[in-house]
Amino acid sequence: MQKIIALLILVIPAILAGVGVKWMRDSVFGVLNEPFTMTAVQFGVGLAISVAGIWFIGGYILHREKKNKRAAERFQKKENTTVDED
Repeated sequence: MQKIIALLILVIPAILAGVGVKWMRDSVFGVLNEPFTMTAVQFGVGLAISVAGIWFIGGYILHREKKNKRAAERFQKKENTTVDED
């Protein structure tokens, strides 16, 4: 059941990112979709949805890699390395 939920968590942002790319492509070619009145607004919303979807998927993958200790060193959490000054 957890794997199905995890799959849904990744599929929904991927679909939204795809819709955002489609809206950007349509606005470049001058095709206006239903909820929008201007192609510039359609492009802006598509860009925002695409970036948000890709950002969410990337963050999810980075979180899993950190948890399994397979991420690069620069992404791993730093341990408390304070230097005691006398």
